[in-house]
Amino acid sequence: MTNINSIEVRLGVTDIFRSVDFYSETLGFRLTTLWPSASPQFAILSRDSTRLQLSKSDSDIHSDQSPMCTLWIDVVNVSESYNTIKDKTSIEWGPEVYSYGRREFAFRDPDGYLVILSETTDDPPTCDGL
Repeated sequence: MTNINSIEVRLGVTDIFRSVDFYSETLGFRLTTLWPSASPQFAILSRDSTRLQLSKSDSDIHSDQSPMCTLWIDVVNVSESYNTIKDKTSIEWGPEVYSYGRREFAFRDPDGYLVILSETTDDPPTCDGL
């Protein structure tokens, strides 16, 4: 097998511009591709060495079931990220330290995708989860 250089997530979203704004304002992503320019159906966002693809979805992603994708993002400072994000969106849970040695918190994007920010820590667990 040849080398795998990267993997990128492509999220189906109901509104490209709303999602671009959310990921730009909440997590500091930068819009690098918007296509086609007349009526955008696809976008690529980037930050540091990470890229996120957004694709306009014609299906009803707001069905009775939650979206089937969770974004798990490894960061350097969860506390700083939390303090930056907490006033921009509703926090689902955390920050907490888990028994597997990670400090994490989570929130949802406008289409309901769960976004978890996580960092390695030696601190003792602060909750009973995993």
